[in-house]
Amino acid sequence: MNKNILLIHTGGTISMEEDHETGEVKPGETNPLMDHLKELPDINLITTELFHLPSPHITPENMLHLKTYIEEESKTRHLDGVVITHGTDTLEETAYFLDVTLSLTIPVVLTGAMRSSNELGSDGLYNLLSAIKVAVADHAKSMGVLVVMNDEVHTAKNVTKTHTSNIATFQSPQYGPIGIVNKAGVFFHHKPILTSALHVSKLNKNVFLIKAFAGMDSSLLKGIEQLNPDGLVIEALGQGNLPPMMLPGLKNLLDKNIPIVLVSRCFNGIAQDVYGYEGGGRQLKDMGLIFSNGLNGQKARIKLMIALETSTEIEELEAIFST
Repeated sequence: MNKNILLIHTGGTISMEEDHETGEVKPGETNPLMDHLKELPDINLITTELFHLPSPHITPENMLHLKTYIEEESKTRHLDGVVITHGTDTLEETAYFLDVTLSLTIPVVLTGAMRSSNELGSDGLYNLLSAIKVAVADHAKSMGVLVVMNDEVHTAKNVTKTHTSNIATFQSPQYGPIGIVNKAGVFFHHKPILTSALHVSKLNKNVFLIKAFAGMDSSLLKGIEQLNPDGLVIEALGQGNLPPMMLPGLKNLLDKNIPIVLVSRCFNGIAQDVYGYEGGGRQLKDMGLIFSNGLNGQKARIKLMIALETSTEIEELEAIFST
């Protein structure tokens, strides 16, 4: 029996073409993948183009629309898997959004390309075929949302874009990929630990993301305070430390019950409340900052936006960010 795979195109380099005279890469009138993907044996592709957007144009509202569309399609027809083509700049954020909000057991796989459809060495069609291979694999079920690029299978939680142009840009620092794709099939060597999906039906929270630097003071925090934020994520130094000049600004935000989540600006390791000096992680923890369990800044922002739709209690947010 053929397997039903929902193929959702959202835009990105994988759907673009290069102007060979100017070198400019941009969207055309139509998605070239819509015409170039031939029929695949034993697979029934249900294809739609939900968006046709470069990934810097993708918003959390688009992510919510995508999540809702997948859920509705899974209720109205039998699906064995979902594949999403997406621009690479924000692919990890969309993948993570879906990972923490979807509760489907069927494989949901995102892929993209670093070279447009008519460039020499274009990787789009190959990555798409690899993603479809993963989506039809029975042992890819209950793995959470996956990202398939360059013969590797990554979890949405850990994968990140590490290079501006290299086709091997998507890596999972510290943990590595959980599987590989080759001509023989799909092979997993790790299984991720999954957590319960977070409920979200709307996105109205204003959450900012900033990166700490040597000598940073409260200036940016004062500016953010004037914008009436619902939450803030800070990429802190090292294991989770901040310059002491930031402390007054942090206290002002906390006094207004604005949750602050701390991650590390390092791409390996986990932020922890280890250091006891002024501005150290122990003091920040005692002040009420929330330490995240290994997420990068952009994913922590996505998670905080979602979590704040159902709770603003620090204890509940701490529990959500501990997993």
